[in-house]
Amino acid sequence: MTDPLDEIFDRQGGVAATAQILDHLSRRGMEAAIGRGALTRLWHGTYCRGEADDALRLRALDLVCRTTVPICMNTAAAAYGFDTEEPGDLHVLQPEGSRLRSAHGLVVHRRDGAPLANVGGRPATTPAWTAVEVARSLRRGRALATLDAALRTNRCRTSELWDAAVGHAGRRGIVAVRELIPLADPRAESPMESEARLVMLDGGLPAPELQYRIIDGNGDVRRLDFAWPDAGVAAEYEGVDWHSGAHEMRRDRRKLAAVQDAGWVSVPVLFEDVRYRPAELVARLKRHLHRAAA
Repeated sequence: MTDPLDEIFDRQGGVAATAQILDHLSRRGMEAAIGRGALTRLWHGTYCRGEADDALRLRALDLVCRTTVPICMNTAAAAYGFDTEEPGDLHVLQPEGSRLRSAHGLVVHRRDGAPLANVGGRPATTPAWTAVEVARSLRRGRALATLDAALRTNRCRTSELWDAAVGHAGRRGIVAVRELIPLADPRAESPMESEARLVMLDGGLPAPELQYRIIDGNGDVRRLDFAWPDAGVAAEYEGVDWHSGAHEMRRDRRKLAAVQDAGWVSVPVLFEDVRYRPAELVARLKRHLHRAAA
């Protein structure tokens, strides 16, 4: 590439339009650059140098629309740090006066009146609005995970989720989200822990304490994912990485032994229990709680 073309990419944040590139390269030269990976197509008529990422894709949209394009839905949630779904598509709002259209990898929304904030120098729907809007599109367990994650980042408060829910009144899925807001808890540390907690609550179990701290026999602090302190019963979600290596397995077994030595019953919770055997999980926990009460 020539120096003037480098300057164009640098000035525009790493993106350029086809017409700008052809001012400095022949059509054949541009095609050769694409073929060897020196240029990568972002959207129709826009390119970056080398590997593309979401930041470059957004800058290319800015270039096309001649304004900074606002983000929403999961793209905004990711910018705020509470996206639990990681979809491949970019979600943006239609800029005023533009004719931006959805395309492969791009979803353009119209949300007239949606409240906006600034994140990383880009306009985005506010954190609470974003959390509620994403939650509306998900099944209940994942919706609660989104609300939990939004609170955990301290980007918004429960009262703001309620206000955002009012702004979404009448839209699909909002009734279910309103039912979940009182259950949202920033102490949940993973989406599957959120799902597991909802299974417990739907099954009629008392609400567990989350990330409950106990002192084991060695004087070490142990955190329990779910705990019913009066009964001395705990539940620990064991993710996929539980069997990722011998070190991790030994660590988890030491924790289990320490919790049991402290007089607690610890019930393991697996992905399959949450997704495919929720009734069995609830029944198992109920047995331990009833046994403790007896």
